[in-house]
Amino acid sequence: MTTALYSHAECLNHVTPEGHPEQVARLSSIMQALEDVTGLDRRDAPDCSDADILLCHPQAHLDQMTAQSPTAGLAMLDADTHMSAGSLGAARRAVGANIAAVDAVLSGEVPNAFIATRPPGHHAEQETPMGFCLFGNVAIAARHAIKRHGLDRVTIVDFDVHHGNGTQALLWNEPKVQFFSSHQSPLWPGSGHPHETGGHNNIFNHPLPPQSGGYEMQSLYEDDILPAIDRYKPQLILISAGFDAHTADPLAQLNWETDDFAWITRQLCDLASRHCNGRVISTLEGGYDLKALAESVAAHVKVLQEFST
Repeated sequence: MTTALYSHAECLNHVTPEGHPEQVARLSSIMQALEDVTGLDRRDAPDCSDADILLCHPQAHLDQMTAQSPTAGLAMLDADTHMSAGSLGAARRAVGANIAAVDAVLSGEVPNAFIATRPPGHHAEQETPMGFCLFGNVAIAARHAIKRHGLDRVTIVDFDVHHGNGTQALLWNEPKVQFFSSHQSPLWPGSGHPHETGGHNNIFNHPLPPQSGGYEMQSLYEDDILPAIDRYKPQLILISAGFDAHTADPLAQLNWETDDFAWITRQLCDLASRHCNGRVISTLEGGYDLKALAESVAAHVKVLQEFST
């Protein structure tokens, strides 16, 4: 068995305004970087059902996204978030990939998976698309694992440089999820403070100061996050894999290097090997310097592969 790679050409049809950081070239760069990586189980991301989206979002949100989907040109949902004619289909593929990856990993068909889709998802709240995100992809994956597969302990680790406010909001009252977010603070969206602990003390926010780097990140994970996951003994680990903490990224001021993303991936895979038969599903979130993004994703996926045999 080996790592499953989920993506779909339809995710290239999500078009944003010229100069927008969440651009088609992000996915093109990633897929080019992974083109020569051997041994990946490459799979088309399926479309999702409406019921999948409704695991986390109300019908009103799905109706809103459908109504605002343009037939041509661009629709502006907020200053940062746009839809083109292909955006809704791309967003549904992102949700569908997460559903399919949970099914494949929990059935033992594959040991772990990386989902290379766009738009990202960790900023989308119950009825609010924001931060380039339409649907809460990883939160939906967690609910799918709990509601349809009967899991009791799912861990989500979000190492995107921006706080995963959407995942936090969608799973605030979900007692079967342990959500960790390490992120730069202060930084948009301005949430993610340590006192935000969820309805069941299931939310754990760990702000990192601007200009901090890999040493500070590794110390945080070694001292706080990894031991907490170890005590929880998760049945599945989900990763919101944003690569915008990289020192080259234009949207933030953390100074991680490519090797830091490999390090954190290895720590999470070690924990998964210890507690849940290696079951890890990682989903692309941010990362806006194309070279740094491609290199960091490749390093991340290669570690997943190390743990997939």
